[in-house]
Amino acid sequence: MILRYSTDLMNAQFSVESRFEYMKKIEIECAQVQAEMKLIPYRAAQDIKKKSKFQVARINKIEKETKHDVIAFVTNLAENVGENGRYIHFGLTSSDVLDTALSLQISDALDIVIAEVEELKKELKKITILHKKTICAGRTHGIYAEITTFGFKMAGFVQELERNLIRIKTAKQNIRICKLSGAVGTSSALPLEFEKKVAARLKLTVETFATQVIPRDRHAEVLNSLVLLTTGYERLAVELRHLQRSEVAEVVEGFSKGQKGSSAMPHKKNPISAENITGLARLMRSYAQAGFENIALWHERDISHSSVERIIFPDAFQLAHYMTMRLKDLIISLYVDEKTMYANTQKLGGVLYSSHLLLHLVEKHQMSREAAYSLVQKLAHALKEGEHLKDNILKDKVASQYFTKNILIEIFSGRKHLKAIDNRMNEYLK
Repeated sequence: MILRYSTDLMNAQFSVESRFEYMKKIEIECAQVQAEMKLIPYRAAQDIKKKSKFQVARINKIEKETKHDVIAFVTNLAENVGENGRYIHFGLTSSDVLDTALSLQISDALDIVIAEVEELKKELKKITILHKKTICAGRTHGIYAEITTFGFKMAGFVQELERNLIRIKTAKQNIRICKLSGAVGTSSALPLEFEKKVAARLKLTVETFATQVIPRDRHAEVLNSLVLLTTGYERLAVELRHLQRSEVAEVVEGFSKGQKGSSAMPHKKNPISAENITGLARLMRSYAQAGFENIALWHERDISHSSVERIIFPDAFQLAHYMTMRLKDLIISLYVDEKTMYANTQKLGGVLYSSHLLLHLVEKHQMSREAAYSLVQKLAHALKEGEHLKDNILKDKVASQYFTKNILIEIFSGRKHLKAIDNRMNEYLK
C-alpha cells in the first residue's frame, strides 16, 4: 500500500518483522507442546523458547539460495538456537506455520479495525441524536419525496455499521483457526492431540478437515466482511457528496485553515474526503474478488493463493483502517446547515407533504384513493414559482372544501413526521 493510505498501526501489524514474529510464536508453542508430550527433549524446547530469534537480512540471504522463505526462516532460527535448533519445525509442514500464524495476524488486525469502527460508531451516533429533529427533504430517485430528518437519515447508517461490526466479529471467530496437521492434513507425522494442545495454548480452534492449508473460504469471509464495511462507508459518502452539491448545500465537509479547494478557483470547498472514500471502496472490492479466486486450489494445495495474499491482506487492512479513520474525521468536522435543510423542503412549495394531504382526504372525508390522489397531484403539478401548495389548496374551489387553514398548518408543520421519527429512533437507538 502506498504511504498516502497507510496507517502506523497497520504498517506495524503487517511488517516483515511482524510476520516472522507470528511464525516464531507458532514454532515456540509447538516445541513446548512437543516436549510436554515427550516428542522432543525438554531441554530442546527450553532452548527454542529462550534463544529463538531471527534476522530479516539473514533470512533474505538464505532464501536467495533455497528459494523457500519458510526454510530460510527455520534455518535462521536454528542457527541462533544452536544444537537443539534441529528440533524446530519438528513434524511440521510450511503451511502449518504460515497458516496458523496468518490466522493470528489477521485476527489481531481485525481487532485494530474493530476498535476504530467502534470510535466511528460513537461519532455517527452523536450526530444522529443531535439532528434527530432537524427537518430535511427525503429524496427518492434523486427527487423530493417526503419529509424526514437528518438524524433519521444517519440512524440508518448507524444500524448498518452495527450489522457490519457483527459480520467482522463473526469473520474473526471463523478465521481463528489452528492448522498443524501436516503435509495433506491427515496428522500422520504428529498426534492429533498435539494440534489440539497447541490450539488451546493459542486460543484457536482446530481446523477439522484441512488439506495442506486452511480452506480459503475463511479468508474470503474476512475480506468480504471488510468489503461490506467499506461499501457501507461508500453509501454514506455518496449521500454526503450529494448533500454538498451547490444546488443542495445542506452539509459541508470540514475545511481547515490554509486548505485550498482548487488550484484555479479560490471559492471551492470540495467533498474530497467523501470522494476519497468512494474511490477506495472500489479498490477494496477487488481484494474480495481475489480472495474468492483463492478458494479453489488444486487438490490438497497449490501456491497460487500465496502471492495474492501477500498483497491483498496488508492492503485490505490498511484501507479498512484508513477509511474508518478518514470517515470518522469527516463526521466529526461535518457542518450541518439546518436552515438550508429546512428551506430546501419549501423550495417546491411544500410538495413534500403531499402524501399527508392524500391521507387526510381518504381518512377524514372517505374520498377514494384514486380521486384524492388525482386532486392533490393536479394542485402539486400546477404550482408556479413562488407559490405554495397550502395557499393553492385554500384558493381551489374543490380542495378548499376539505381543508381548513388550521388543518393545513398542522399538516405542513411536519409535527406528525417528527413524532413518528422520534418514536422510531427511541425504539431502535436505545
